[in-house]
Amino acid sequence: MEETARGAAGIDAASEGTGRMAVPEWYDLSLHWITLGIETAGIVVIVVAVVSATAIFVAALAARRRDLSSAYHGYRTRLARGILLGLEFLVAADIIGTVAVDPTLRNVAILGLIVLIRTFLSFSLETEIEGRWPWKRGPRDDKGGS
Repeated sequence: MEETARGAAGIDAASEGTGRMAVPEWYDLSLHWITLGIETAGIVVIVVAVVSATAIFVAALAARRRDLSSAYHGYRTRLARGILLGLEFLVAADIIGTVAVDPTLRNVAILGLIVLIRTFLSFSLETEIEGRWPWKRGPRDDKGGS
């Protein structure tokens, strides 16, 4: 009878015995949907970046406004910025999905590995965009100038 009463109150009975505090079912469900929404936003950002960067690249080549080398450099920079922004959304979704929804030691370890890999990718992309190591910035760059 106690299990039925908890289920009727919307409390997640599956978390009993796992060391996880019982939370209302709507809470888990809303976190799941929030995580899914943020992941979708990250994917959309990457897809839009690929499509728009490709369109700009093709238009620059078709109009012959720029030589191939500078057009390609601009293309790579736009792609890298889009991927970098999309990765930020995906990391945020991973953090919410892992720590807030099911914070087991195994899931937190997996999250740490995912964040480590994505941080390395972000660092690599940022280095690619800037064309230098982050610690090699000049005085003007430190003030936020472009």
